Amino acid sequence: MTDGNSHNSPSDGDWDRLLERLGEASSLTDQGRWDEAFALLLQEESEFPEDPTLLCMLGVAASETSAVGAAYDFFRRCLAQQPEDPTLLATAGAGIAAGGDPDAERVLRLAAVTAPHLPITRARYGAYLAREGMLTAAIDELEAARRLDPEDVSIRIELATAYLLSDRAEEGQAELSEVLSLTPDDIWSRVLYGLALLEAGSTEEGAEQLHAASLERPLDWELHAAAAMAAAAEGWTDEAWNAVARAELAPGVDPDLIHELEEYVEAGAEAAYEFLHGELVAPMLRARLLGAV
Repeated sequence: MTDGNSHNSPSDGDWDRLLERLGEASSLTDQGRWDEAFALLLQEESEFPEDPTLLCMLGVAASETSAVGAAYDFFRRCLAQQPEDPTLLATAGAGIAAGGDPDAERVLRLAAVTAPHLPITRARYGAYLAREGMLTAAIDELEAARRLDPEDVSIRIELATAYLLSDRAEEGQAELSEVLSLTPDDIWSRVLYGLALLEAGSTEEGAEQLHAASLERPLDWELHAAAAMAAAAEGWTDEAWNAVARAELAPGVDPDLIHELEEYVEAGAEAAYEFLHGELVAPMLRARLLGAV
């Protein structure tokens, strides 16, 4: 931690209080109470405006709340303090990467090089490389992270993403299957798994995965559209119409798309299959892989 540049530097007691507050905020985030954690951390910012740990935690909390637009600034301010802690570097580096900052590569590489034994440094660097199209290097980093912590599902998701972007479909599907065996309620992974299965030609199994995911993500009209076409392609007419109805109720959906979906369901399994594989699956899977966490 830094001691700031103000004339009234915090006392030892103030630092002790900050550590206690950081611990309280961390406990709140573990419970998913991000708004409360963010508010608590903000109370300390005026007194500790240059503490990199506080700034990094503010960035993480902001990214999970309605203050998401402030996250990038907190991460940049953290890095401006030139922290040496590799976890801070990895976290803040990933944070500025999300904002498209070209400095992210240097920060994430530094974290991975200085602490190659930490799963987070290898995983965050690998995830960045994958999204930048440097897939061979990305897979090397992510496989190293998996060896360091094979139970971390976030690492497995990132590795699956890199495999699928590299057209290593079977390995990508295997990773996602393992994720779902560890965390069956991970709906995002189920969506990716379903789309990957569809792209590989496993339409029935992919349709089952998308149907289950569609029921859990009511606002995701793109998912409902894919689920509708996959169900229709398998001849599951009732499930297809139900998915179309969910898409129609989702915010932001194009009414013309709804009309198109209805036409393909009515046209039968072959037409739905051709639309699903010719128009929907590949671009939807790639978009979601590039946006994965």
